[in-house]
Amino acid sequence: MKLDKKYLMRVLKEILKIDSPSGYTYDAIDYLKEEVRSLGYMMETFNNGMGIVCVSGMSDKCLAFGAHVDTLGLMVRSITSSGHLKVTRIGGPVFPSLDSELCRVYTREGKAFEGTIYSVTPSSHVYEDANTNVRNEESLEVILDEVITSKVDVLKLGINNGDIIAIDPKTVITNSGYIKSRFLDDKLSVVALLGVLKYMSDNKIMPKYNLKFIFSVFEEVGHGASYLPDNIKEFIAVDMGCIGKDLSCTEMDVSICPKDTSGPYDYNLTTKLINIAKENSLKYAVDIYPYYASDASAAQRSKNNIKTALIGPGVFASHGYERSHYSALENTIKLILGYII
Repeated sequence: MKLDKKYLMRVLKEILKIDSPSGYTYDAIDYLKEEVRSLGYMMETFNNGMGIVCVSGMSDKCLAFGAHVDTLGLMVRSITSSGHLKVTRIGGPVFPSLDSELCRVYTREGKAFEGTIYSVTPSSHVYEDANTNVRNEESLEVILDEVITSKVDVLKLGINNGDIIAIDPKTVITNSGYIKSRFLDDKLSVVALLGVLKYMSDNKIMPKYNLKFIFSVFEEVGHGASYLPDNIKEFIAVDMGCIGKDLSCTEMDVSICPKDTSGPYDYNLTTKLINIAKENSLKYAVDIYPYYASDASAAQRSKNNIKTALIGPGVFASHGYERSHYSALENTIKLILGYII
């Protein structure tokens, strides 16, 4: 089973460049709509903003795979008298990792302004607590790359409370196959679903089942896949696999999660995925996630009559500056293909 690595790396770079914090995902969904069309499929967008691609299969049973295109971010909470932007977070970014990161501020009028996220005590030559000051919503602020000295100057630019602040992803792909970037959670999984569609299109494959590929837009704030079409019988969330303390997953693996904070996923469906990984000699890990909930969790809470499971590429330093490897993406795609063809 040979995947188109050149295609996968291209679309990964492209979608990571598109700023898409939760609630500001229209450009990313438009990109996916065009990319899906180029593969010979159609994407429908729902009223809540998410996209869905339907693929006809050889049976009436309908399965869904979901990945979220929304990311973590910030929003303008207030503007100080000196013209700095105080922030409130969108989702759960690791605050210490945001110190000195580049960002973009998007106004309601469609303008974009560059800036940098700084601690309020950024210099060790000036502030005694520069190293020890806790980084959080109160101690981080955005300084714009504009000549401003006051709140009035900021307002004249058109920037107001409630404007979106997108964090620069800083994407790097190494010759050894490592992928370093913010928002691999969950754009790496979005690319995995595109990879599945590309493989089926290139090889003219009709899957075993009717399929729906769902790209949600509010996962990072907890309700991404809370709505699903009625005919779906199984929903497999494709989201990043955790790496770290007490976990066996690496940046090379596809992770299969039998339980997270929302409780166990469907036992038989999870077992089937594990067996497919074994049968296809995939590099995989089975782990419990102690501080995690997925689109499958949201779908369960909304009382959809479905079986659910959770898989995804291993990602290190989640919600910070993340790292994975091409092998994790490849193993994830092959696990999905092993299930549907």
